[in-house]
Amino acid sequence: MGDLIPLFPLGTPLFPGIVLPLQIFEPRYRRLMRDLLAHPEAGDRRFFGVVAIRQGWEVEQVSPAEALYDIGCTARVQAVRRQADGGFRIVTVGGERFRLLDVQVGGDGPDDPPYLQGEVEWLAEEETAAPHADGPDDVAAAVARGSLDVLTRGVGDLFTRYVAEVSDLGTGGGAQDDGGGPTIDAETAVLLDAVGDDPAALSYLVASAALLTTEDRQALLAESATRRRLALEARVLRRELTLLQTLGAVPVPLQQFATPMTVN
Repeated sequence: MGDLIPLFPLGTPLFPGIVLPLQIFEPRYRRLMRDLLAHPEAGDRRFFGVVAIRQGWEVEQVSPAEALYDIGCTARVQAVRRQADGGFRIVTVGGERFRLLDVQVGGDGPDDPPYLQGEVEWLAEEETAAPHADGPDDVAAAVARGSLDVLTRGVGDLFTRYVAEVSDLGTGGGAQDDGGGPTIDAETAVLLDAVGDDPAALSYLVASAALLTTEDRQALLAESATRRRLALEARVLRRELTLLQTLGAVPVPLQQFATPMTVN
């Protein structure tokens, strides 16, 4: 048996460390917020699980277990503002990844939660580099750490180029660097600088901010090893850059790239 947590289906997955603001207006999710706020503010139960809806599937019309992807991420409530109409504006931050084992549909009784709940198992992050060791293994550990650094810098460079290309195409020709190529905005540059030394944080920033399909994002969320997640992102970014440069158009409406990261 896994842990039972509230679920909040969305059109796209959430990633650890990514800020997710939400406006809560549906009655069942208003009830969810009241249930969460009943927990002590200093406790660790003010969270729900975000799971992405499979494209073209309606949760209400088919089995929720079939309509939802099986890998999700918790959204921990950081700030709440009650609205005059009884709704809520909240700010959450992505927390722990989980695998969805089963889904319980809300009941009709007055004490039954009307929202979905999921039985989940928690997914651990694999080590991003080989641990320190004594003796000959020091060489292998140093090589592993060095290769991860190279991979991290490579993904950072690819993402910088990708953001600049999309921004340039989305504005019909944006800011140019000294060499005549497009440049990224200051906010994105600050975020990249903030996560540049943290391979996991960079991998989640790229996964959440790039204009990818839900399927691509789910594959990145499901990957437990930062090294493999970054390697997959390198391939995806090269593919997307090729498409951008070949088609000369942004494949989806340009949105805010730089999703804020927490300091944790």
